[in-house]
Amino acid sequence: MLARLRRRVQAGGPRTGPPTRLTGIGTGVFAVLGTLAFGLLDQFLFGGLGTLFGLGFVLVCFQAAVRVRLADLPAAPISGPIAFAVTVGLLAPAQVPGVVGQVLALCSGLAMRAGWLFGGTGLAALIVVARFVAQRRIRRNRG
Repeated sequence: MLARLRRRVQAGGPRTGPPTRLTGIGTGVFAVLGTLAFGLLDQFLFGGLGTLFGLGFVLVCFQAAVRVRLADLPAAPISGPIAFAVTVGLLAPAQVPGVVGQVLALCSGLAMRAGWLFGGTGLAALIVVARFVAQRRIRRNRG
């Protein structure tokens, strides 16, 4: 059995067993780190938070919603906006020094990128609702 599994792994064969799922906390950490990585990459390549950051955020939201455990489904649409706000708060340049400047930079950064924020969060919410409904149908048909 172990030799067969070793051959399958070496040959790049199909993975067996259930897919790897993220816990609620794991989903939050994944969302923050993934969104921050796309934000840093966009800032490094293009000098600011633009389209690459937005597309990366939507991708992170999609992956979080697909990979979260069924018991932790609400974590996906909740962790996305938090990750977005953390990234914008850390990477958006403040025009006014101090705490007031940071708050203003965060608010204006969120307002200017609201389309990406709502798009990624909405996508995650739709996927989570679809997974929840599908799981309820499966359970109802079994019982």
